Amino acid sequence: MRGTADRQETMLTLMTPGKRVPGDHPIRKIKAIADAELERLSPVFDRMYSERGRYSIPPERLLKSCLLIALYSVRSERQFCEQLDYNLLFRFFLDMGNEEDAFDASSFAKNRDRLIEHEVARLFFEGVIRQANEAHLISTEHFTVDGTLIDAWASFKSFRPKNEESRPDGDGDPSNPTVDFRGERRSNDTHQSTTDPEARLATKKGMGNAARLSYSGHVMMENRNGLCVDMSIAAAEGGAEREQALYMLGRLQDRGFRPRTLGADKGYDTMTFVGTVRTAGVTPHVAQHTTKRRSRIDGRTTRHPGYAISQRKRKRVEEIFGWMKTVGGLRKTRYRGVERNELWAYFVASAYNLVRMSKLMPIGATG
Repeated sequence: MRGTADRQETMLTLMTPGKRVPGDHPIRKIKAIADAELERLSPVFDRMYSERGRYSIPPERLLKSCLLIALYSVRSERQFCEQLDYNLLFRFFLDMGNEEDAFDASSFAKNRDRLIEHEVARLFFEGVIRQANEAHLISTEHFTVDGTLIDAWASFKSFRPKNEESRPDGDGDPSNPTVDFRGERRSNDTHQSTTDPEARLATKKGMGNAARLSYSGHVMMENRNGLCVDMSIAAAEGGAEREQALYMLGRLQDRGFRPRTLGADKGYDTMTFVGTVRTAGVTPHVAQHTTKRRSRIDGRTTRHPGYAISQRKRKRVEEIFGWMKTVGGLRKTRYRGVERNELWAYFVASAYNLVRMSKLMPIGATG
């Protein structure tokens, strides 16, 4: 029998947003892990805000909103606030009732500097890793490091000489002029983006790739389940990969981890990097770079079975970059400057870990 649509609206309902989310939906596990860590960060939130004045948007709500933007590939904060009006799953995740109004997108911009100052994104990310470690999901001995380029939110036309007093009008269009770069030599030493001064001109690995304004993103992965245990955003400069790898290794040790091996591709096969890693008491399981040179990794390292295992495991780091760029929206930066982009990268990395943990943790493990 054909059904008919009942156009009479319900006058009263006791249905909450959580009732519309299936009981086995992975967002429930993710919410439990995130809520537990936000509860631990409550003293930090107390220090962030004044005791007087009007009540703000709860910081827990803003942070979980950033996770939803990454988890569901929402294009912008403005689009997220629009969807928050009618998306019941979003309201469930943010602990909002049906009758509450969505907050304005400007709340993100007004609180961003406060979040950066108190390093809230980094603390949340490290707290999620702490929960994964307590659940025995993380290898505390074997790790992999790698880097990638992230396109900057800046036009190639904005890459102008540093001493240039004014931009030429070109064809008379001041907002988007036609610029002829033919015959002009450009480099990061002499030129700078007027849109994002911290972006650098860099070329991706491989043949035929054009130079683009970029930032460098760096990830440290544990080898057991492929979770991201540390990350950083830096200027896209020549030695950024190796410098940030050593920085993350030191920070990992400061957090109580005692790594035994560190895997990496052949771009890390340099005397300085390999020597510094060994000085830190870690065995460098770096791929050998033997093209027209001698590798710094010899038989003392490659003869052990663990080296071959590390070389297989290190390829999983590309899964992190793949998810962060395609789902988390980190293929291109959302903001200008290293600090703001690193804030967002921490949220994307946290979202990736939460998705992995929701699949790895047994039912009921998150309370």
